[in-house]
Amino acid sequence: MTIAALESLSFGLGRMAEAAAGAGHRLCLLTGDRSFYRHELAVLRPDALDVVDVDTDDPEAVRRALAAVPDLAGLINTTDTWSLPAAELAARLGLPGADPSAVRLLRDKCAVRQALHARGLSRGTAVAVPPGAEGAEAVLRTVGLPAVLKDSAGTSSRAVWIVHDEEALHRAVAEAGRQRLSGALFAEAFLAGPLYSAESLSWDGATRLLGVLSRQTSRAAVVREEAAAFPVALPEEEQAGIEVWVGRVLAAAGHERGFAHVEFILTADGPELVEINRRIGGALVGEVLCRTLRTNVYTAMVDEALGRRPALLDAPLDAEGPAYGFVLVYAERPGVLTGWLGLDELGAFPGSVEWFPVREPGESVSYVNDQRGCTGMVLAEGATAELAQHRAWSAAVRVRPVVADAA
Repeated sequence: MTIAALESLSFGLGRMAEAAAGAGHRLCLLTGDRSFYRHELAVLRPDALDVVDVDTDDPEAVRRALAAVPDLAGLINTTDTWSLPAAELAARLGLPGADPSAVRLLRDKCAVRQALHARGLSRGTAVAVPPGAEGAEAVLRTVGLPAVLKDSAGTSSRAVWIVHDEEALHRAVAEAGRQRLSGALFAEAFLAGPLYSAESLSWDGATRLLGVLSRQTSRAAVVREEAAAFPVALPEEEQAGIEVWVGRVLAAAGHERGFAHVEFILTADGPELVEINRRIGGALVGEVLCRTLRTNVYTAMVDEALGRRPALLDAPLDAEGPAYGFVLVYAERPGVLTGWLGLDELGAFPGSVEWFPVREPGESVSYVNDQRGCTGMVLAEGATAELAQHRAWSAAVRVRPVVADAA
């Protein structure tokens, strides 16, 4: 039997293939660009999984490709972009999967905020932002300043603006009008406090918190994720409260089964939602979950794809593994990546430092203000998330992408 994956996060294919094999199935990746997975495919055995090249933006082409997969037993998707197409295809093919209407709601960040506000789970609401002065006035009237403007279906921190005054608000509305958004522009209140994400697993009303990840973003008005560490050592009572809160938020948003990556700000009055991603965390989050908890958490993904309650929900978790921190290394300017300086120095740093390339020399880097500008990640371990993060950061500052002008 075969379990298919409709695209995937750039890291985690090896863990996913291993989990599928453990369940007696073979993993088949459907992708429109296998170069996106170059690092994983380079380190895996050639026979670890099957790769099918297909235009994954074409639902009918994907349906035909899935129909050709031998003994198809389930469909996995770990991305935001393809989460709704995957749910619709699973329903069409009679495979286990999420209700497409629930996935559709979760892909609309504005609708999620409004739904949570209506249920008393968010102090603020959200408002659609039309172009021009009318949009700025809608923000001032409904949300106030400071505010966050973003794409209702955005990913990878693209199209996000933090505005603190009216001048910045008008600039953001104008800039958003010049961009091609995946959804629609909306605004919500700016939340004051540190950013975290809760990594959780749910099944029919039961939600288990696997841990909390710290997240660091850039100081610029345009948000860019810079670093993360896991697991955050919160007071026991506070962690338990976050687990209850996450369960309530996911239930209100209609997420009943599978992983969730719930980003939140820990304000002076408690957690406030930033956004919900109905998947395992991106970048190296899945890898650090596996290492810290000393288990392949991707087995839960396979269980869900097969329509059965994930064993991970009830399994005792060994949280005595090392903590991990990782830092995203960005190109400083657009151009052609020719390589990196400093990779040969990483072995001198404490924390069993590892390098995970995201791009390869010869690739063009067109954007540097969001995750598309990330060229690779530095991972380090430590006894605590704080120590691991400090080690990762100290090593990452030695890695310098070399970018040449495009021809």
